[in-house]
Amino acid sequence: QDLARRDLTINAIAQDEHGVLTDPYHGVRDIEARVLRHVSPAFVEDPVRVLRVARFAARFAPLGFTVATETMALMQQMVRDGEVDHLVPERVWAETRKALSEPQPSAFLRVLREAGALAVLFPEIDALYGVPQRAEFHPEIDTGTHMELVLDAAAALAPGDDLVGYCALCHDLGKALTPADMLPRHIGHEHAGVPRVRALSARLKVPTDHATLAELVCREHLNAHRALELKPATVLKLLTALDALRRPSRLDTFLAACAADKRGRLGHADDDYPSADYLRRACAAAAAVQSAPFVAQGLQGPAVGAAMEAARSKAIANMKLGSI
Repeated sequence: QDLARRDLTINAIAQDEHGVLTDPYHGVRDIEARVLRHVSPAFVEDPVRVLRVARFAARFAPLGFTVATETMALMQQMVRDGEVDHLVPERVWAETRKALSEPQPSAFLRVLREAGALAVLFPEIDALYGVPQRAEFHPEIDTGTHMELVLDAAAALAPGDDLVGYCALCHDLGKALTPADMLPRHIGHEHAGVPRVRALSARLKVPTDHATLAELVCREHLNAHRALELKPATVLKLLTALDALRRPSRLDTFLAACAADKRGRLGHADDDYPSADYLRRACAAAAAVQSAPFVAQGLQGPAVGAAMEAARSKAIANMKLGSI
């Protein structure tokens, strides 16, 4: 009776104290065949199981697991019947967060999309599929495919880190809003995507850190990519927006998501990302500038802040010159 209530056959196996298996739903056979299959028609009683199957796909896709044809058909029927329309945000986020921590999060998106659930639960993500990008920068062309590659790159760069994963998931949402006559160029997509990131974060009720950093990655990832070309004052502005001088870990998360964006392109999985080292060194140089010397000079209030900003920009400039 307990096993009958499980969602997938691979989870519906018991073992006694002598190691003898009880496997009424042939879960061992499905493990050997690398198949995710529902236990019984009772699967439809809990629509969160659609998300769970997609999440298990993200975990086991590297081992070759796929969703059984009949299970996918059942999930598609559940979506058509409106079963996933009213899932509470907390349950959607709980499964999504786990999926973003798995080795191959792209499988989560693919399974949900095949089931028809991606358009219902994540319309901002679903809208990226079919949107072209410039082939010289994105050999994979399709923005949805790029999103999948970026998620898997993030999982490789920061294994188990759902914060980096969520930032990666949200970084290009603005590309779905590019006017048709501008395609395949996406001028200004980083700013256009911010409202969509906010809407997704609000709807899923994601933690504040996730919402804040995902918005920053969306808005600033292009600045990170061209960090070596930016003026020192602009670099300092970026670091300040990230609050990186006080919280260096935020910079690490930001850079991991940005590096995933660079590597999440067909044929670029092993590319170097020199911006990361440069921005870390710039952050250290800026953080070394303290207020005490300026206070000792008799400066007060806003004058101290202005002097520190100028000194920090100069420190970044000197660091850059010293590295050339």
